[in-house]
Amino acid sequence: MDFSLSEVQMMLNDSVEKFIANDYDFERRQSYAASELGYSPEVWRTFAELGWTAVPFSEADGGFDGGPIEMMVMMQQFGRGLIVEPYLANIILAGGVLRRVASDSQKTKWLQPLIGGELQAAVGVTEPQSRYGLNNVVTTATQDGDGWVINGDKGVVLNGGNAGLLIIPARTSGDNTDSDGITLFAVGGMADGVARRSYATVDGQQAAEISLRDVHVDANAVLGEVGNAYSTLEAVVDEATLAVCAEAVGIMQIMTEKTVEYTKSRVQFGVPISSFQALQHRMVDMLTACEQSYSLLIWASMANADGTEEASRSISSIKYQIGTAGKRVGQEAVQLHGGMGVSWEVDIAHYFKRLTAIGQLFGNADWHLDKLAD
Repeated sequence: MDFSLSEVQMMLNDSVEKFIANDYDFERRQSYAASELGYSPEVWRTFAELGWTAVPFSEADGGFDGGPIEMMVMMQQFGRGLIVEPYLANIILAGGVLRRVASDSQKTKWLQPLIGGELQAAVGVTEPQSRYGLNNVVTTATQDGDGWVINGDKGVVLNGGNAGLLIIPARTSGDNTDSDGITLFAVGGMADGVARRSYATVDGQQAAEISLRDVHVDANAVLGEVGNAYSTLEAVVDEATLAVCAEAVGIMQIMTEKTVEYTKSRVQFGVPISSFQALQHRMVDMLTACEQSYSLLIWASMANADGTEEASRSISSIKYQIGTAGKRVGQEAVQLHGGMGVSWEVDIAHYFKRLTAIGQLFGNADWHLDKLAD
């Protein structure tokens, strides 16, 4: 089996790697995260100009026909750069919904501006009571003439505070935990009845709590078939889970590299602490965890690219690996850096925060282990 990247995939990898090395150092990242929007609009426009926002979409939609392998390549580098720009929320989540179920007119209205970097979007995947269950939807949409009235609450909506377009899963029929009866609606971020409370998350990203009270939308706001959105949500969240696992592998790799580098320069008892055998063993364990995670990531990416029967299982496998091995790598990196490992001024602490957040995103290790067992 050939695990090597194609020439185009290597060019994509090199493009992102060079941008991070030349234009996205840690100090700039911190200033972007601390800004009012929580990211840089200029950097986001650069993403669009470089074609990165178009990668996962078909040529017919104005994209480059990229798939899981291309996403793996990009998200690994985004992890190494600790990117705060909302690629996950805009392109993978919202874009993933639109490219699957939006009509041609809806794609013209929302998907094209999204790819062009002109529109910010978000998907309200979770609710206060839902935990990780995509079928646990109590937000309701009631038919009102030709339109709909939406009522409910969405929690931890990534990029929700900046989004001009909110994609809201709402229940149009069935009980609260039925897979059937869920419908996707496109709602304006500033629509009457929409209230948003934005905040920065612990890992430097942006999220919002969103309430919808008697929000009126017309029939054209329905994305896909009424009552049949669960399979779309499941496919999009699987894709997003694989993407953040690739990001996590990039973080684990650079944390290991930075830890090894630091121990070579940190002197104790007249010698670099990298010469201590006990610490060498711990760094070897970090490297082993990184290699195991990368191997699983390659398998999961290839399984999903080929659409094999193991595609869904592979995603839970890599997410479990990230939730367990990622925690070990992060803790070791912080401990081997000493007190510096938890200081605001050192990037290791911020990598660890992002890695910890990814461990909980779209299902933690225990949840995915149970899913594998089922």
